[in-house]
Amino acid sequence: MLTKNSFLDEIHKQYVITARAKGADERRVLYGHVFRNAMLIIIAGLPAAMIGIFFTGALLIEVIFSLDGLGLLGFEAVMQRDYPVIFGTLFLYTVIGLILKLISDLTYVG
Repeated sequence: MLTKNSFLDEIHKQYVITARAKGADERRVLYGHVFRNAMLIIIAGLPAAMIGIFFTGALLIEVIFSLDGLGLLGFEAVMQRDYPVIFGTLFLYTVIGLILKLISDLTYVG
């Protein structure tokens, strides 16, 4: 949905109309101008979505199936009010999020 709306917003911008007026073929306009600029929003939002999915998925699967992992450790730490463990799990997820954000910034430039 976000991708579709991003593409529809980009198609109606002035630089796309200018590229068409200069005689660029439709394929060049769509891939060279619209696609590159529309995907910037998706690339920028991907790390935040991935870390949310990663943390929530780990938490749900490990609690439901009683698997040992970082999600269950964090959940049990919250239930037992074990603050150092809570801060440790949050730190690890934050570091993972920062690494994903760095990767997205590097792909954003390229």
